[in-house]
Amino acid sequence: MPPAKQTVAKMTDNEIARVQAYLRKTLGNDNITVEPPERAGQSCEVTLSGEFVGTLHRDVDEGEVSYALHVVILEEDLPPAAPAKR
Repeated sequence: MPPAKQTVAKMTDNEIARVQAYLRKTLGNDNITVEPPERAGQSCEVTLSGEFVGTLHRDVDEGEVSYALHVVILEEDLPPAAPAKR
């Protein structure tokens, strides 16, 4: 039997507020904001103090709803590498 097909569904304003509250509490930062997508079918954007940090997706698999946060870290944003120890 083939695996169940996952579907991406639009998040309601209530869901966005609930996920945002969860992220703020869990990560201990009230500056996290979940922005609704500009067009249907797109993921939400997650920002921290106005700076883009990733995307949030709502998935439905076999009737169960889950939310996936994909955090993006650009190499240019990382601190310099520590010198190698000998």
